[in-house]
Amino acid sequence: MRKFLVVLDDSRECLNAMRFAAMRARKTGGGVEILSIIPPEEFQHWVGVGDIMRQEARERIEAHYEVFAKWMRDRQGIDPELVIREGELVTEIMSQVTADPEVGVLVLGAGTDKGGPGPLVTQMARASGTLPIPVTIVPGDLSKERLEAIT
Repeated sequence: MRKFLVVLDDSRECLNAMRFAAMRARKTGGGVEILSIIPPEEFQHWVGVGDIMRQEARERIEAHYEVFAKWMRDRQGIDPELVIREGELVTEIMSQVTADPEVGVLVLGAGTDKGGPGPLVTQMARASGTLPIPVTIVPGDLSKERLEAIT
């Protein structure tokens, strides 16, 4: 089974990337893997405080994931899988792609701000030449109807 890997973060463009991945997975018989990365600088405190912060970050991620997972299950018939990693964003994305041979496409959402497509798309564009899979960049301002039409 081919999986679409989507990065879960707090950006608005993440929503369209999730929608696109779920719709493509449904239409192609694939799956969706949702990756959330906890940056290491969040835990540069005393050990006990860092452990508590790490657990709270995981709980926030799981709650955020459940919103997308419910939509995917109810509307698309897709049961996504959540992967949480800790480290630098690009490094962890590359590691996940390497670790899971079923991942066939990385799906990213592009921001609509004047500042460009967003830091994740910009960083992954630089690293895309070394990725063993294609990257799909979904415009953040596409309507649901347009997404359905192109998937």
